[in-house]
Amino acid sequence: MATNGFTDKVKIKVRAGCGGDGMNSFKAYKGKPACGPDGGDGGDGGDVVFVGDKDMHDLLPFRYTAKYFAGNGERGGSNQCYGKRGADVVIKVPCGTLIRDMDTGKIVCDVYEDGERHVILKGGRGGKGNVRFTTARRHAPNFAQKGQETAVHELILEMKVIADVGLVGFPNVGKSTLLSKISAARPKIADYHFTTLSPNLGVVRYYDDTFIAADIPGLIEGAAEGAGLGHDFLRHIERTRMLCHVVDISGVEGRDPLRDFTVINDELRNYSEKLASLPMVVVLNKCDIAGAEDNVKKFKKKYGKKYPILPCTALTGEGKAELLAAIWDILKELPPAERIPADEFVFEEADNTQFEIFLDENGCYVVVGGLVDMLCRNVVLNNPDSMNYFQRVLKLRGVFKSLEEKGCKAGDTVIVGDVEFEFVI
Repeated sequence: MATNGFTDKVKIKVRAGCGGDGMNSFKAYKGKPACGPDGGDGGDGGDVVFVGDKDMHDLLPFRYTAKYFAGNGERGGSNQCYGKRGADVVIKVPCGTLIRDMDTGKIVCDVYEDGERHVILKGGRGGKGNVRFTTARRHAPNFAQKGQETAVHELILEMKVIADVGLVGFPNVGKSTLLSKISAARPKIADYHFTTLSPNLGVVRYYDDTFIAADIPGLIEGAAEGAGLGHDFLRHIERTRMLCHVVDISGVEGRDPLRDFTVINDELRNYSEKLASLPMVVVLNKCDIAGAEDNVKKFKKKYGKKYPILPCTALTGEGKAELLAAIWDILKELPPAERIPADEFVFEEADNTQFEIFLDENGCYVVVGGLVDMLCRNVVLNNPDSMNYFQRVLKLRGVFKSLEEKGCKAGDTVIVGDVEFEFVI
């Protein structure tokens, strides 16, 4: 989601690096062209790594770059030289960014702190060189293993602001002005609705202690269902430890302060019961305007026993000391904010034992699946030893038996990856 340059939700594609192929080579000296295998292993592919960065404030960079692919491993060399490992792709995100799998919607991780690293995808394994396939009976293997291929995955990055106190309320009630008075933040302030189009954070100092306050824009009636900007920004108060509900008590815009308060609370409840249950202080702003005094009395009469109510005038700073004291009294008793736990989730990898058989339009039996992918990495078609291994695996894994059960008879054509052969019982 992007509003006026602020971006807090994006979709990207990531891929770990593929493994490099193993090398198939032999030592050669003058007069002795083949003196034994010496092919080295291919390098592993690079990883996909997410890192928290306190200097990033939104996900705007991802609007211009949506693909992040790690480097592939290099091919192995002769003389048993290993291929170089592929370079990791390091993706910096703002602290408080949730990473979700696009297909399942599950949370992969919560990048919560500055410098925190999460390896989301491991690079593919490098293939083995031919020297690794020597045995007591096989002295000169003329084949090597291919590197492991990796898949592209789609992720959703969702930023959730990390703050101790969330300032909520209707537009133009003075949230931004209040934030500018209690902290060093300098948000855009003007006398019209939706001046604030992105969450603003401010560090508030209270004697020797500090806490973070966030001005959350866009809440109007129907916000939880998507009206106005509220649905896009309600996610940013899901992490807050408490709420500071700002009400325009003057009623100069023709609104009823008591109704405004009820409407916003209902929107919070409709979006999340957790939000509605957070500790709350109520700031009755614009108390310097004529007629506000009567509304303050009505408000205190109705809600005075349920919430701490602080009359103030944000424009002049009147009531600031009492408000900070009330907020700190609540905050010091609350547990610290916690990261959102990740779901039990791993990216799907090919199952090296799984296979399926189907009959194509030419009457050929085609075998597909993770087992076939594994064989394609390990089998060299022009090498007898490699093909013997291929036949042995098909028999041991039950492929031949399954072909018979599917109706495959002697002489029928079977296709396994790039290998096509006549079935023999």
